[in-house]
Amino acid sequence: MKILLLFRNTREVIKAEEACRSAGLPLQVIATPKHISSECGMCLQLDRVDGDQALSLIKKMGIVAQLHDEKPPMPAFDLLTTVEYGGCSAKLPPDLLAEALGCFPANSDPRLLVGLDTCDDAGVIKINDDLALIETTDFFPPVCSDAFEFGQIAAANALSDVFAMGGRVLSAMNLVMFPATGIPLEILGEILRGGLEKVVEAGGIIVGGHTIADSPPKYGLAVTGTVHPDRVITNAKGRPGQTLILTKPLGTGVLVAGQRLGEAAPAHYQAALASMKQLNRAGAEIMQKYNVTCATDITGFGLLGHAMHIARASGISLEFNAARLPELPGARALIDLGCIPGGAFRNQKYVEAETSFDSGLLYTDRMLSLDPQTSGGLLMLVDPELADQVSTDLRSAGYTAATPVGRSLPRQQKQLYLR
Repeated sequence: MKILLLFRNTREVIKAEEACRSAGLPLQVIATPKHISSECGMCLQLDRVDGDQALSLIKKMGIVAQLHDEKPPMPAFDLLTTVEYGGCSAKLPPDLLAEALGCFPANSDPRLLVGLDTCDDAGVIKINDDLALIETTDFFPPVCSDAFEFGQIAAANALSDVFAMGGRVLSAMNLVMFPATGIPLEILGEILRGGLEKVVEAGGIIVGGHTIADSPPKYGLAVTGTVHPDRVITNAKGRPGQTLILTKPLGTGVLVAGQRLGEAAPAHYQAALASMKQLNRAGAEIMQKYNVTCATDITGFGLLGHAMHIARASGISLEFNAARLPELPGARALIDLGCIPGGAFRNQKYVEAETSFDSGLLYTDRMLSLDPQTSGGLLMLVDPELADQVSTDLRSAGYTAATPVGRSLPRQQKQLYLR
């Protein structure tokens, strides 16, 4: 990161340059950028880490200099003003998606280890006996106001599909829909910078991408990951008698809705952003360590929507203890105020025929279980004798809310039970 030292006249620039070079500080004399107001048309450019030493040297010479960031200020723009539904709340309703995919022909290629039939988070193709590729994509409209954070969250959400399958991220391509006019292009640069940061954190490489002019803006990734063919984690490998562990708190959809309506407390909203930016990479590594075979990540279809995919694919039922479900601070109060995203009601329609809600269940508990998550946590099925150690390892890895939330049962009358 570069900084600029601004002076009153050229003579001071020359004297300061000589002093700094004599002290071994690398710098350049450049024209003062147009976006910076200065008495002198020349300035010194140097690394931020050398700024304090340079100012100290110059001060001893009786020269007054101003320190200034070289980068122009980011234009103020709130991305949330462009959307009605952001993040995974913008997904097509799951029942409509199921109807559309109903006529999709089955794939009998033996190389396809995981396809559409199990509603898994990604597809898996076998390359050889030691290598399979995980293929996935995800993109959505803004889920927050800040462009850089939007890029981080959208990327973390797309990368999560690879981790839910127990894989490692290999590469990613940017998917960008952005208007040609109306929003400063610097905003797009910040979105891409946020996405790049998360891909690098995930251990992957950005290899390209594609853009189209579109409004409101949308961003995401097409991601390729790797996994051993015998170590793929899917929706279809759950067994009765296992413990359900959830790694992140619920409520991101509610907090984003509350923020848009001006009802979310700043600290609570920031907690939601932090949760959405957290990668599920460490969770995937812990699942492989303990030979977990069945898991999914919780995103737009809510906890119950994604849990139903596991129950259906594995031929079991899942029972959740509502009192054990972790939640973001402030989410429950916002539900009481009516800050409920539309996706929660669409998710309810999707699961209600296969879900038994306890008669004494609070409305807030029901809505939290249906809340569309963006970049949510992992729901994993763990052998009961390992549940405590897995939970401990997850919390040590930074998933501080990770906890057992229920159990798997032999197939019952319903696929899901919320007690």
